[in-house]
Amino acid sequence: MSPRACLRSCAVLLLAAALSACGVKLIPAPRPPVAPVAATSAATALLAGVAAGPELGKLGLDQTDAAGALASFRESCPKLTTRTDASGLTRAADWAPACAAAAKWPDEDAASFFPTYLESVRVGTGTAFVTGYYEPEIPGTRTRQPGFDVPVYRLPADLVRAKVGDAPANPNGTQPLGRYDADGKFVPYFTRGEIDDGALAGKGLEIGWASDPVEMFFLQIQGSGRLRAPDGTVLRIGYAGQNGHPYTGIGGVMRARGLLGTGPGLYSGSMQGIMQYVREHPEDGKALMRENKSFVFFRELTGDGPLGALGVPVRGKSSVAVDPSFVPMGAPVWLDLDRKEASGLWVAQDTGGAIKGANRFDSFWGAGDEARSVAGGMTGRGSAVLLLPKGTLARLNRQ
Repeated sequence: MSPRACLRSCAVLLLAAALSACGVKLIPAPRPPVAPVAATSAATALLAGVAAGPELGKLGLDQTDAAGALASFRESCPKLTTRTDASGLTRAADWAPACAAAAKWPDEDAASFFPTYLESVRVGTGTAFVTGYYEPEIPGTRTRQPGFDVPVYRLPADLVRAKVGDAPANPNGTQPLGRYDADGKFVPYFTRGEIDDGALAGKGLEIGWASDPVEMFFLQIQGSGRLRAPDGTVLRIGYAGQNGHPYTGIGGVMRARGLLGTGPGLYSGSMQGIMQYVREHPEDGKALMRENKSFVFFRELTGDGPLGALGVPVRGKSSVAVDPSFVPMGAPVWLDLDRKEASGLWVAQDTGGAIKGANRFDSFWGAGDEARSVAGGMTGRGSAVLLLPKGTLARLNRQ
């Protein structure tokens, strides 16, 4: 999983759960609680079991949908043909014929590419559960000016990992993040509250300035987004690092305090409900946001889209986040759901902290109000198959 994706984990339906996970891709629109599909206890796709899926030629591939998926597949190929597949389903060399053909395949005939070079494979039961995420856009500028005074910081040079012996190791064996003070002692890095109070001011770390601290707080949770200036110029920013403090979901804090619900005086468990509370109670809202001591640092993105965990841009209506233990990163996926707009071909190009297990997907919808609305209301159920190089299933059955 990419460092950015750990903070911007994909949506779970109850915001209390979504905002208390390791990372969160926010669910921006209110919706009723729906229990997710039960995850398999298997650790990888091979252990979950694989079987042949339907013939691709009989799926009725839509030409426009296939063209978008083919474009994303092409962008994934340099990674597909060189990386190790954590799912154990494919080898880098397996993708070479399809990738070579994709580079020259005409877009107007994209629907015929997939059945020509790939076959469908069902992992486990194939029962799919799909949510959505998007790229937020908030008012912001590259330079400070009246009305834009919320700093967007780049990664500080003094944010480092402890040298072995200077601090206890993390549970996963890595050294903790922090800084060395003037006496050379390793200490925790500045918290969100300390940074908001000016701990990093005047150090030349600002890459941009936002107008609204609340919007900026939620963009940090998302992990990437856009700052749009009054003159229409856009600065795209992406995750560069985090201060080393654990993430605290403020939705979970509000729920524990009895602030969320459907009764009088309570707020909905959606992003809008939480933002409403923060705005209507400025001092309490400020203190609430500081309960999350984790702080995200950004870098400017110069490409034409936010980068996913695969290291290539994710595309609206074409890219999905997956669990790489069950889906080869870069592989196409066919979803047949009770949500027509999310059914069709997608390409696995991202990951997320809440996207775990077989047939669990998070669909990316791009940027803007429409993307926010669709992503926020996305809970799709149905079936999923992976599109893998022809001969993959036969090879796996021989192992």
